[in-house]
Amino acid sequence: MQQLNTESKINGEFYARSTDEHLRTERLLEITKELLPNLGPQWNGHNLVTLKRHAISRVLYYNNLYQKIIDIPGVICEFGVQWGATMAQLINLRGMYEPFNISRKINGFDTFEGFPVIDRNDAIEAKVGDYATSKNYEVILEEILALHESFCPNAHLKKFELIKGDASVTIDGWLSANPHAIISMAIFDMDIYKPTKDVLEKIIPRLTKGSLLVFDELSNEFWPGETIAVNEVLGLNNLSLRRFPHQTTCAWAVYGD
Repeated sequence: MQQLNTESKINGEFYARSTDEHLRTERLLEITKELLPNLGPQWNGHNLVTLKRHAISRVLYYNNLYQKIIDIPGVICEFGVQWGATMAQLINLRGMYEPFNISRKINGFDTFEGFPVIDRNDAIEAKVGDYATSKNYEVILEEILALHESFCPNAHLKKFELIKGDASVTIDGWLSANPHAIISMAIFDMDIYKPTKDVLEKIIPRLTKGSLLVFDELSNEFWPGETIAVNEVLGLNNLSLRRFPHQTTCAWAVYGD
């Protein structure tokens, strides 16, 4: 019988997979590293050969969500960026679905140093500093996102921003600096209770009926803090929550619906 790691932790990040699945995933990584130097100028497309189902599901999920806000004015805010995969995808989706919408700015909030605080409502094994990126990674991510944007129309206009620090605090400065900003989609991927609750409370005046609220760890037994925060601020029985069949702990709601 396979050993099942229901929620294991490597390098400050949690994952849920069997020991056998972990070994097969590591083998895919080895193959990817071996292949990459040989893939030529179309490496970005050929590299999909080792992309797992889970990653493809994530792409489809955000593709589905983005289409729901095309008719909703405002910016996108992602709270919990880490390595920036979602922000990169959002920039590319904007380039495909609304390439000339220069007002659809994408804002990413993260400490880039891991969890800033752990509350009693959070996962028992979670520690301050979990999910940290490499030192000064936000500088590299800034370049990556700028490159993605450069392949889209109106590339001379910067339409994304990275806001480093504890979102519980930095959201205040961002709201003050952007009094015009309506939030069309707010993505909560911070996993933990306090920043989720603080940010949710503070952005409510900037939501419109139709804004999308996206939660990455809702109804997740390993990360109860997000659900507790949403319930305390909005009340779960006030929300018509929806889910995507391939993202088991993700949920979204239309604000005011």
